[in-house]
Amino acid sequence: MRAYHVAAPGAPAALTELSRPAPQAGEILVRIAACGLNFADLLILDGTYQETPEPPFTAGMEVAGTVEALGPGVEGPAPGTRVAVFGGQGGLAEYGCFPAARAVPLPDSMDEVTGAAFQIAYGTSHVALAHRARLSPGERLLVLGAAGGVGLTAVEIGKVMGAEVVACARGAEKLGVARQAGADHLVPADPEELRTRLKALGGADVVYDPVGGALFDAAFRACRPEARLLVIGFASGEVPRIKANHLLVKNLTVTGFYWGGYMAFRPDVIRDSLSQLMRWFEEGRLKPHVSEVLPLDRVEEGLDLLRTRRSTGKVVIRMA
Repeated sequence: MRAYHVAAPGAPAALTELSRPAPQAGEILVRIAACGLNFADLLILDGTYQETPEPPFTAGMEVAGTVEALGPGVEGPAPGTRVAVFGGQGGLAEYGCFPAARAVPLPDSMDEVTGAAFQIAYGTSHVALAHRARLSPGERLLVLGAAGGVGLTAVEIGKVMGAEVVACARGAEKLGVARQAGADHLVPADPEELRTRLKALGGADVVYDPVGGALFDAAFRACRPEARLLVIGFASGEVPRIKANHLLVKNLTVTGFYWGGYMAFRPDVIRDSLSQLMRWFEEGRLKPHVSEVLPLDRVEEGLDLLRTRRSTGKVVIRMA
């Protein structure tokens, strides 16, 4: 099989021919149809992610495909079942072995490209907004990076949850994508303009930030009392520094959030969230946006779209 593989420490990832794996205890073998790309894939390949595997490994965090075989002691999902799986690695390949407990059957109405784009982006936004920030109907939600992989889902989910959504993104095209996802207000990704426009609206109750840097600082300054700020990531490359005395003055809460961490200590949160998200999808309330679908031999082009922030929504690699 072909795989986008890191063979040794310090070696660059490359398309490689590998033997097809066999599922071990607790695992399923999946014939992979599609793999969703995430900003975290770039960090893993650079060796800077909090859960970077030791080489050798195959990149790719989330997949959709068809169960081919079950490992010892595994009762399901049965071979032939279409599933989505968050494996953390192993997705950019034609076959992969993943924990059976992480496999989510795809609804009939969801194709594999959509399934591969769904779990991390929608799961991150839903657990962050519903479980961590306790977003309530009528509150004002600011989404930074609002046309990106996770940001766009935060816009959608915020609207489903009844929030007034302010979308901040770079350029008219990206702001237009956020508008189509339901944003009520559009703000260019300029720190001074963001601060001014957000204050004119009356401030934010919840800030969803996968960007960091100067935009976080501007949003922080325009928060309402008792606002909650969700730290999702640092696509800008700059980790903000927070002055604790400013938290005190407005009674603000800054909350770190890492979706994958819940797999280890609260898998029930992930399970319940994905069940809700699948229901919303089947009801037509969520419409995943995939801007690029590329074959496996163009995976580096797909990663570069994320690196240069030229994509909107998700980039997906299709295996065949």
